[in-house]
Amino acid sequence: MDVIREKLRLLPENPGVYIMLDEYGNVIYVGKARVLKNRVRQYFHNSPKPEKVMKMVENIKDFNYIITGSEIDALALENNLIKKYKPKYNILLKDDKTYPYIKAAVREEFPNFSITRRIKKDGCRYFGPFMGGISCKEILETLQLAFSVRLCHTATTGKKRECLNYHIGRCTAPCAGKVSREDYAEQVKKALAFLDGNYREAAKLLNERMLIAAEGENFELALDYKSKLEMLSKLEGKRITSLNKYLDADIIAYETNGLYSAVSVLITRKGIMQGGSSYALDEAHMSDGEALTGFITQYYANHELPHEIICEEFCEKELIQNYFKDKFGKSVEISLAKQGDKARLLKMAKQNAAEYLGKSVEQIKHKDDMTVNACKRLQELLGLKCYPRRMECYDISNVSGVDKVGSMVVFIDGDADRSSYRRFKIKTVEGADDFASLKEVLRRRLDKLGTEEEERFPKPDLIIIDGGKGQLSSVTDIFNETGISGIEIISLAKREEEIFTPYNSESIKISHRDYSLKMLQRIRDEAHRFAITYFRNLHSKRNLQSVLLEIEGVGKVRRMALLEKFGSLDKLLAASEDEIASCEGISLSLSKKIKAYLNENL
Repeated sequence: MDVIREKLRLLPENPGVYIMLDEYGNVIYVGKARVLKNRVRQYFHNSPKPEKVMKMVENIKDFNYIITGSEIDALALENNLIKKYKPKYNILLKDDKTYPYIKAAVREEFPNFSITRRIKKDGCRYFGPFMGGISCKEILETLQLAFSVRLCHTATTGKKRECLNYHIGRCTAPCAGKVSREDYAEQVKKALAFLDGNYREAAKLLNERMLIAAEGENFELALDYKSKLEMLSKLEGKRITSLNKYLDADIIAYETNGLYSAVSVLITRKGIMQGGSSYALDEAHMSDGEALTGFITQYYANHELPHEIICEEFCEKELIQNYFKDKFGKSVEISLAKQGDKARLLKMAKQNAAEYLGKSVEQIKHKDDMTVNACKRLQELLGLKCYPRRMECYDISNVSGVDKVGSMVVFIDGDADRSSYRRFKIKTVEGADDFASLKEVLRRRLDKLGTEEEERFPKPDLIIIDGGKGQLSSVTDIFNETGISGIEIISLAKREEEIFTPYNSESIKISHRDYSLKMLQRIRDEAHRFAITYFRNLHSKRNLQSVLLEIEGVGKVRRMALLEKFGSLDKLLAASEDEIASCEGISLSLSKKIKAYLNENL
C-alpha cells in the first residue's frame, strides 16, 4: 500500500484512464476519469462503498494511469484497453452476438442486396437488425419475388449469360444486359421503400401473383407467395400504432441489486418493434451511470447506431453523444424519457432488465464456480505460483501424417476467449509425429513473446497439453531451450484424467466432480475440436482442388474462383448448375460439365 499511497499523492488533475493491477501484475480493471486525481482517490478512501466496488478494491495492489486530451479521448482509450486486457471487473459482453442486416449496395450501377452481420462505412445502406423470428433470407426472397432485384455479386460488365432466376422471373438480369439502368433503378427504389417499412405494394404484388399461380395450378409457387405474405403480416404486426412510423430508436434500461446488474436493449425501426436482448453484467463501477455508459460504448462497437437512444436519467448523455460524433461521425440523439410513448417503452425495457436480473443471478454464481473460482481452486490444488488467468491449450490433428495442423485455444478466467484462438499448419515435421508437431507449434508460439506480435499473443499464465509425463517432459525442453520463464505448464492424461506438473514426480488426481477438473476437460476438448475442424477444412479443400484438376476446361483462375465460392467438395456437390455458373469465368455450359463430372465420378 506504500506504493499506492505515493502514487495517489502524485496523481494529476487531467482527464485520463487508470489501470488497476492485482498482485501478479494482471490488469483487473480499466476506468476513465474527468479528473484522475479525484477519481482514483475515491477507491481508497474509507467512505462506504457498494459491495461490488469493495470486491474489486480488495484485489488492487498497484495502478497505472494515462493522461488524455479530453474525457472523450479517455472514453475511447478505455474501450480499447478493455478489448486488449479483458479485465475481470469490467463489463465484458462475452456472449454478445451481432444480428443480421440487409445490405443494399446502392453505390453500384446495378445495386444488389445481401445479408451481412458487419456494418461498414462503405456508402451502402443497411436495414435491420432482424430478430424475433423474422428471417433475413425470407426478406431477401420477398424482395426478389416482388421487385426482381438481384441478390448475386456477379459483375455487370462484360458479356454474360442470364441465370435461372431471369428465366423464372425472379431477376431482370442486369449482369446480362437485359434491363436498362433507369428501369432497374426503379426496381431498387421500390425495394428500398419496402425495407423502409412500406409493405403495402409488396403485399399487393405477392397477393396478385399468388392468385395467378393458384389459377394456373402451380400450387407450390402459390404456397411460396402465401408464406411470404404471412411473413409480411408478422412484420406489420410488430408495428406499435402509437409510435411515429419513422422512429428508429434503441431503448436501453439498467437494473442492479448492488452486486450484479442487467441491461435490456429493445430495438425499434420505422415504428416497428424488432425485438430485443438482455445482458447480465458482473462489474465494479462506482456508479450506475458509468455502468450504463460503459455498456453503451461497448455495445455499439459491434452494432449499428440508431438515430436515437432512449435511456435513463443517470446516463452520461453529453459524453456519449460527443463520443459517437467523434468516433463514428454520426449525431445520435440521447433521449432521457420521462413521459409519453418513449417513457412507456423505457418502462418495458426496465421490466425486461429486472426479470432477466432475477433469473440470471443464480446462473452468474454457477458460472463463477465453473470459471473464476475453478481457476483459483486449480492454483491451490496444483501449487501454481500465480493465478492462471490466461490459459492456453494445444492439440495436433492429422491422418497418416497428411494435412498436419495444430490448434491453440485460449481461456480467460476459465471462460473461452474465441477471438484469441489460433491455428498452425505444421511446416517442419515429416510423417505423423505428434510430439515433434507439438514442439514445433509451441516453439513458434513462444517465439512471438518479446516481439511486436506479443500484443496478439500475450504471455500465458498456464499452458496445458494433452498427454502424460513423457509429453510434459518433451515440451518442457522447449522452455529450457528458449530460456522463457514465468509460464506454468501441465499435462492432462485422458485415460485416468491424471494431471502432471514439473514439480511432482507423481500425478495429481482431482475428483471428477470438481469444477477445476471440469474446466481443464473443457479446454482440452475445445482444443481437440478446434484442431479437428481446421484439419477437416484443409483436407476437404485439398480434395476439392484435386477433383477440379481432373475436369477439362477448369484452369487455375476458374479453380480459384470455385475454391473461393464453395471451399469444400461437399458444398460443391450440393450446389446447383446455376450456383456453379455464378462463379467468375464459369459459363452455364461449363457448370453443366462440372456437375455431370461430379455426378458420374463421386
